Amino acid sequence: MSLKINKKKFIYLISPNNIYTKFYKDLEEVLNTGKVGFFQLRLKKYSLKNKIFIGKKINQICRKNGVKFLVNDDPILSKKLNADGCHLGQKDMSIMEARKIVGNKIIGITCHNSIKLAKTAIKEKASYIAFGAFFSTTTKKTKFNASIKILNKVKKLTKTPIVAIGGINFNNYKKLLLNNANLLAISGYVWNNKKYKPLEAIKKLK
Repeated sequence: MSLKINKKKFIYLISPNNIYTKFYKDLEEVLNTGKVGFFQLRLKKYSLKNKIFIGKKINQICRKNGVKFLVNDDPILSKKLNADGCHLGQKDMSIMEARKIVGNKIIGITCHNSIKLAKTAIKEKASYIAFGAFFSTTTKKTKFNASIKILNKVKKLTKTPIVAIGGINFNNYKKLLLNNANLLAISGYVWNNKKYKPLEAIKKLK
């Protein structure tokens, strides 16, 4: 499906690695700011049963706040949760295979730092294409580093929305928005910020 991006909702928020006690309250507050357009459930260490339980609660909060709810890596779980779509890594199933499961819902894909992968994703009608890591990050181990130049190159090729990911925070986020990133995928800056609480961290991104 083709995605319409609301410029005011430029944050693509990814779940913390661990769901802590106060998480749902923090999530309500963060989504209520109107800055988040998408939320991705990314829980590598949790059982399927726990992912379903957590996912249902998050989906309700997302719907209440007009935020698209996506599931990382797992189109089957995405369908089970009645999510708005899924995000695929390069080692996951193809966009065409995922499309058979989720139908005409959102399917985004990681393209690391590769124009070649982006061209393939565009050809296969990805809903959005994600690039990174642009900056150093502690949220996940990264094998790929992307240059800001790639955002401008890809923008010349397609109208498919572009997501930037990797170490994005208050000090560097504007640079990405000014260089054709439509959405900023953020996790650690919001959930693991030692200086600001989640709501304070998100409010600083204007």
